[in-house]
Amino acid sequence: MSAIEPMSAIGRGGSTAPTSPSFPDATRVFTKIGLLSFGGPTAQIALMHRILVEEKGWLSEDQFLGALSFCMLLPGPEAMQLATYTGWRLHGVKGGLAAGLLFVLPGALLVFALAAIYAGFGEVPVVQAIFLGVKSAVLIIVVEALFRIAKRALKLPAHWILATASFVAIFFLSLPFPLVVAAAAAVGFGLSWFQAGTDETGPMPETKIGLGQTLTTVGLWLFIWFAPLVAITIAFGRDHVLTQLGVFFSKLAVVTFGGAYAVLSYMAQDVVQHHGWLGAGEMMDGLGLAETTNGPLILVTEFVGYLAGHRFGAGIPMLMGTAGAAVALWATFVPCFMWIFAGAPYIDRLQRTPCLRGALAGVTAAVVGVILNLTVWFGLHVFFGTVTSISAGPLTLWLPELSTINWPAVVLAVVAALALLRFHAGVAWTLVLVGSLALGWHLVV
Repeated sequence: MSAIEPMSAIGRGGSTAPTSPSFPDATRVFTKIGLLSFGGPTAQIALMHRILVEEKGWLSEDQFLGALSFCMLLPGPEAMQLATYTGWRLHGVKGGLAAGLLFVLPGALLVFALAAIYAGFGEVPVVQAIFLGVKSAVLIIVVEALFRIAKRALKLPAHWILATASFVAIFFLSLPFPLVVAAAAAVGFGLSWFQAGTDETGPMPETKIGLGQTLTTVGLWLFIWFAPLVAITIAFGRDHVLTQLGVFFSKLAVVTFGGAYAVLSYMAQDVVQHHGWLGAGEMMDGLGLAETTNGPLILVTEFVGYLAGHRFGAGIPMLMGTAGAAVALWATFVPCFMWIFAGAPYIDRLQRTPCLRGALAGVTAAVVGVILNLTVWFGLHVFFGTVTSISAGPLTLWLPELSTINWPAVVLAVVAALALLRFHAGVAWTLVLVGSLALGWHLVV
């Protein structure tokens, strides 16, 4: 199958999208989606379903769900990759590029502006007061994500065991995030193999694309991905912050299974503890900015890149910050196009393979433990001014100094919990509410 004629061959049971829009029409719709994609991946996927399936009829229900499941198997932001796949299905590579870029760019421009303001004025007391509220709300947002994903993912006793093991592995043993994901996928694959065997549900569709074409696509996108990063290394040296950002976020791009919340623990702790680019509070601020803007939550990588370049780049701070943000964006999102353009022709076949579905279930269960780790780690740093780590053999323990508890942060988190979990307020409204309360507290006290 040609990469520029995807509409004719992909779909469950041979189904095709009911309508095929013109490229300008598709571009206008994906621009709308990019501008309205607030609220994190769940809200973004719901928005795309309503527009692409219910309103426009460009994808059938089966096609949408099959593509979504495939994107959840991939590293990277699943909502952005789902948009890219839809654009590819409608208008080939040109459509995929347009849909993916339009999903990311509006939020990326906004995060860039906010990161620049934060880097220049982040220490202003009023700004810090507002961000105290933002951090408290973000903690509850992560808790809500934990509950939502756990309800969906932990369906079997084995899934609960995987979730618990992943939490212990990361929080107490400090095992690498990629190792945890790979182990969970292997366990899920093995359980599915033994429980269901290798029987397929119905006849397997043929993949009308050659292996050579797939390898060509992968090779082309690997070159696009790494060529600018190699050029940066040659120009600035291996120890320069821009080179380090390229290596770090390229590594991150291949292990971000389970969505943004799952990878934030790995990224945040490495950025803060290993590289020292940001403090724990600043990492929370970045997540808060990403939560309040449109586009993928993983745009927090752009915030990290800007602050790292701004602080540690040798040159004009704003220019190096811009370069750091660009490197972070490039290393984060270019691989997403490679996964989709190389893997999209195989979606239908992969979705009919029980063992691969089992691997996805294992990864999703482990993600619950990873997000619990993120919740505890962030909570300690939001509620306490001093948190120390103690090593005891292979174990790592995080101990807060109880006398440094931040009572305003605790109160603001309770307010955010009531707004989100009890009254089901939107994320944006909740952030505005607690940010305003934090500002009022600062002005009065």
